[in-house]
Amino acid sequence: MQPSHKHLIPLNQDHSQKQKNIPQWHKAMNEEFDVLLRNSTWTLVLPQPTQNIIGCKWIFRVKRNLDGSIARYKAQLATKGFNQCPSVNFHDTFNPVVKPITIHVILTVVVSKGWHLHQLDINNVFLQDTIEDEVFIEQPHGFIDPQNPSYACKLRKAIYGLCQASQAWYNELHEFLLDFGFINAHMDTSLFIFHHGNLTLLLLVYVDDIILIGTSHGFIDQFVTTLADRFSLKDLNALSYFL
Repeated sequence: MQPSHKHLIPLNQDHSQKQKNIPQWHKAMNEEFDVLLRNSTWTLVLPQPTQNIIGCKWIFRVKRNLDGSIARYKAQLATKGFNQCPSVNFHDTFNPVVKPITIHVILTVVVSKGWHLHQLDINNVFLQDTIEDEVFIEQPHGFIDPQNPSYACKLRKAIYGLCQASQAWYNELHEFLLDFGFINAHMDTSLFIFHHGNLTLLLLVYVDDIILIGTSHGFIDQFVTTLADRFSLKDLNALSYFL
């Protein structure tokens, strides 16, 4: 029997220190922090009294294999977006979540036609694009610069929790897909359709999870290779579960 999520996943960083699997969570946090630095996510600056400094927190979760065993420990740094000031820290918001009815209808058609299903996981999805708004967050708990402990992080890239983070990611993906030749469905903006000759490829997006449905397995592989040249992703191959 697998341990329950309730006892396995820490609620916050302090809780993670009390878990039996402390090394795994520390490793996950270090990996996330390293990615944030490599992506030049922020610049450390001395904040001004008039600037709104947004809090941040660590969020923990696990990715599981089909048999229920743990495939990966994940730690994500997230801002406390409710501290953001509208028209100051953000303007546009959007969450790319495919509608349940769209999934149901398309998967029903796929089963009847015997089309191919493929699943992708986009890595650090909200770090894919820069943000236009001026946003400052506190330094991550456990990773405060000892030389500049009073400094704040001026964001250059969107991260989890920002009100405009999903909008930035969706805009980047949307532009890429339209350039490739997809059209965006009017009934559901999280559905993209590519059709050329006898080739059809459908793409469903749910935040950082993507489902590909196509008439040709070879064409799906070609598209995944092209997508991987633009975005960091994990190819999960044939669809096993989604959402």
